[in-house]
Parts: sequence; structure tokens; C-alpha cells
Amino acid sequence: MENNIHEDINVLIKRRLDELDELQKINIPAYAYSYDVNNYSKNIKDNYEELEQKDVKIAGRIMAIRRMGKASFAHIMDKHGKIQVYLRKDDIGENSYQAFKLMDIGDIIGVEGYVFKTKTGEISVHGKSMELLAKSIRPIPIAKEVVDEEGNKTVYDQFADKELRYRQRYVDLIVNPEVKDTFIKRSKIITELRRFLDENGLIEVETPILQPLYGGAAARPFVTHHNALDMELYLRIADELYLKRLIVGGFDGVYEISKDFRNEGIDRTHNPEFTMMELYVAYKDYEWMMNFVEEMINNICLKVFGTTEFEVEGKKINFKSPWNRISMVDELKNKTGVDVLTASKNELYELVKKYGGAPEKGASKGKLIDELFEVTVQDELIQPTFVVDYPVELSPLAKKHRTKEGLVERFEGFVIGREICNAFSELNDPIDQKERFTSQSKMREEGDDEAHQIDEDFVRALEYGMPPTAGLGVGIDRLVMLLTNQPSIRDVILFPHMRPGK
Repeated sequence: MENNIHEDINVLIKRRLDELDELQKINIPAYAYSYDVNNYSKNIKDNYEELEQKDVKIAGRIMAIRRMGKASFAHIMDKHGKIQVYLRKDDIGENSYQAFKLMDIGDIIGVEGYVFKTKTGEISVHGKSMELLAKSIRPIPIAKEVVDEEGNKTVYDQFADKELRYRQRYVDLIVNPEVKDTFIKRSKIITELRRFLDENGLIEVETPILQPLYGGAAARPFVTHHNALDMELYLRIADELYLKRLIVGGFDGVYEISKDFRNEGIDRTHNPEFTMMELYVAYKDYEWMMNFVEEMINNICLKVFGTTEFEVEGKKINFKSPWNRISMVDELKNKTGVDVLTASKNELYELVKKYGGAPEKGASKGKLIDELFEVTVQDELIQPTFVVDYPVELSPLAKKHRTKEGLVERFEGFVIGREICNAFSELNDPIDQKERFTSQSKMREEGDDEAHQIDEDFVRALEYGMPPTAGLGVGIDRLVMLLTNQPSIRDVILFPHMRPGK
């Protein structure tokens, strides 16, 4: 069957190449340099009464053709949608009409003409001239819809294979318009996020992607080599340590929207290359940051979608503040009856197994607590929830809790069981920070390859004095997944990483 499909495609490609030769024989350029578009499908349809009989120049990809001797109809798709064009031999000229006979679904054309309605009432453009802008050599997979007498719709030949859609996103965008809509919304979400941060006085900055030491998170890095300097470098796993250096240097509020990289598994919420927003604000703490996050997400929801209520995976979610707030340690004690702060590593290991987890041998106490939370509590956090007050072992860069022994001032935001943000009252004591790094280094020696490296330069920066600071990281991809109700991170990344194809 697969060979037959390939044979059919090869036949179609051969026919289109023959058409390309015929176009050259009648002196029709197949690949134009430019075309001065002055209108679009949506605007023409929305403003028909104003534009009726007015001249327009539109361009787009042919998605359907109906030929009738000396006249033809075609639907073309531009960036806003589809519109019908009517092309008559007597209007566009014999040479252009002969060229149109050599065109296919997928070809990109420009049409200049006037706006009118057909006898069936469809808003269209009556072409006075037509120009081929790009000949499509490879056929695009157009879905065919058949509606029976009862109104039931059946779609044939749909480009629906998920893996193929991710690999050939350019085709996915052509034949599945809702996919493009998701990415337009993604762009608007980032635009509103940036506008909100700018209006609140934060300054956007850029920090290194290639770093001599990786840090700011617990993750495995990608490693590369710089030939000129003959040194090993790492793709950043987070922006944190460089951004906090800027707070030391006198910036009161900075943020960065950037690509980060973690050499880890791929699943529906993880991609090795992902987009993060990190921000740091001097003289604030994690309590202030919780309120800031609520306001920031509310603003994005209202500006982009006009509401704070969303349906996600069949559940109604409301991002309106205030969000729920729970303590990690208290919640674990309620679920398991165990105080994880006083429990031994062995007790925690057995607890994780008891509740269905698969802990690694030699996992640190902090990692075991984190895994226990994942298997007992996390999936139940449906509405937006801040989980606060994490064990110190889990947070080498967060400030110790001002009143609760063994905890740090940290929160993570969860929705539908997914983490979307992480924040601290930032550790600004250089002596404490050096001790935490040293403790993490021992974890690395015991086999935890995600434990933090010792960053002597960052400690030196803290020794110059960093004011009290609140920090936040937001996973942009996961936020977009929630707000657009997409089941996989690959559905919100234009070109996700895939295993090599056959």
C-alpha cells in the first residue's frame, strides 16, 4: 500500500514537472519576484458592502479548482482564510488562461480584479488579471469532505498523522488552518507577556546561551566544544545565575524570554529545546511574586482571549485571582501520614514505591520528596494552585524560610497537574550559597548527575551584595498548551524535536 502511495505521488510530481515545462514554452514565469497585495480574504468578506465592485489585488495558494471551458473558479487561501476567484479567458487574456490550465492545487497565484457576489451569493473576486507566483511541484494532501443526507460529514485523505504533521509542519500549516491559529495565539501571548513586564518597569536583557558552567536548575545539559578557546561549553539549562548577576550590578528588575536546553527525555510536556521567561525583581519576596503572577496571567488571558475561564482537557479552569495556596510538606503529610522533613532517605524511597513511583537507586532526599509529591498530590491540582514552602534539599538557590525550619521560600504554580511556573525568595547570602553548592556537589559525587555545580563566580558576585530579590520562571510552552487546550508540547512548538525518520 505504501509503495502504491509513493508511486502515485511520483506520477503527480512528474505531471507537474511536465506542466512546468509547458509554462516555460509559453513564456510564463513559474516563480515571481514579488506581488503587491493590497487586500485579504477576511477584510473583503467583512466589508463587502464597502468593497463591492472595487478593485483589489489578492494572492494565495490554490485550494480548489473548478474549470468550465472558457471560465474557471478557484478558492485561494491567504493568511486570513479562503476566498473564491472567478477567472474568465476573455478578461485575463488567452495566454494567462492557458497558463491557468497548467496550474494545480497548491500553486500560489496573484489575482487583480473587482469584488462581487456569484449567483449563489458567494463573495468572490472577478479577476481582470492573474499571475503565477510559485508552482507547486509536490501535491499537498487536501482533505475531501462528503456530507450525507442527514448532514453527517466524513473527511477523506486528511493529513492527520501526528508524527508526519510534526515533521512536515509546513504542510500541516497549509492544510490544517486551526494549527496556524494556535501559533498566532502563542505569538500574542508572548507579546502581551512582554508588554505587561515592560509596563511594570522590568528591562528585557540577553544572557549567554553557551556557558562555561551550567546552572539555575536541576537538569542534564547539552555539551559542546569551542574550537578557538579549546574549552568545553554547555547550552544553558536556565537563565537564573546571569540574571541575578545583573541584580547585583544595580538593575532593579530584569527579564529574559529565551530558549533553554535540557538533555532529557521527550514526552507530552517536555521538549529538549523549550522557551522560558525568567524575571528578577529587587527588594521583593515570593509572597509579592505570587500576587504578581496572578496579575500577569490574568492580564494575558483577558488581553488575548477576553476571558479568564478556559476549557482544558474537558475541565473548566478559571485563572482569576486569588489562586489556591497549599504547603508541599503539609499536603504530603495529609496524604501519606509522614513528615517528609524528618523521614530518612530509605523511608522516602519506600514511600515513593508504595504510591506507584519508580525512584532511582541513590536518589537524593530532595528528589525523593519531589517524586513523592508527583505520585500523590500533583495530578489532583486541577485549578490554578501555588504549592509553597519546599524542603531546602530541593532548592539550592532559594532563601531559607524565615519561620519554618528545613524549608525554603519557594512556590510552583500548577494547573491540571502541570507545573507552569517556579519562584523563590532568592538566596542572597554568599556563605549559605557556597554551602548549598558544596552540598549539591556531594550529591553529584553520589550519582545525582542533575545536582548543581559549584559556580565560584556567582558566589563572588553575591559577595559584592545582592539586595533581597524575588525570582520567577515561567514555561512558555506549557502556558500556551493550557490556554489553547493542546494535549502535547509538540502542538505548540513549530518544529519539535523528533527521532530520525526512516
